[in-house]
Amino acid sequence: MNTVQNHSVEVQSLGLKDYQETWDYQEQLFKSVVDLKLANRDLPEQEQKETPNYLLFVEHPHVYTLGKSGHESNLLLNEDGLKEKHATYYKINRGGDITYHGPGQLVCYPILDLDNFFTDIHKYLRLLEEAVILTLAEYGLKAGRIEGLTGVWLDIDKENPEGAFWNPRKICAIGVKTSRWVTMHGLALNVNPDLGYFNNIIPCGIDDKAVTSISKELNREVSLEEVQGKLKAHLFELFEMNEAK
Repeated sequence: MNTVQNHSVEVQSLGLKDYQETWDYQEQLFKSVVDLKLANRDLPEQEQKETPNYLLFVEHPHVYTLGKSGHESNLLLNEDGLKEKHATYYKINRGGDITYHGPGQLVCYPILDLDNFFTDIHKYLRLLEEAVILTLAEYGLKAGRIEGLTGVWLDIDKENPEGAFWNPRKICAIGVKTSRWVTMHGLALNVNPDLGYFNNIIPCGIDDKAVTSISKELNREVSLEEVQGKLKAHLFELFEMNEAK
């Protein structure tokens, strides 16, 4: 546990950036934080350095990523199909199954030392979801969670007589990695993406629920930059962060 908690977070807007390049950059920041934590263990308390925190916002070109617990059968394209869709495919080291990233989707990668905030992965995931739920509420969209499934969904409170969900639609996927309480990977919120790309996978391995976006629900284009600003504000409030100068 850090003696002094650092709630300062460096925010970086990376624009449209290649997935592999961004993943490498995440790994670089992640390793630097973990290495600093390990070095601090061997130092007297007064000589220990604060660990930094980062919040990366990015869009990716068309890409499918498969988490450690996923199944390749949930990707419905072969190599030729990927080329035809101008998409790439990576097996990665986050939790979860398969998902899609592409233009018009807001991806947020928090690289946080949770020793600076709280050491509770369940709470961390729920706060990421809550930040998205609060962001969507600003657009008049009532979102929530489905028990046992990570992420954020619309239309989950309408039940038929048998008690099944009425028409749940996933609008945000979440998958993270943590080591020594340092986080990487994060969330992907569908703002204005081409939802047709989700037809090429079984999203998160769940084949009976639809995927949606803010623009589809509102029937209008929405500014990615605007959504980023709202999401950032809710993350800062929920985690009690402040922006690094």
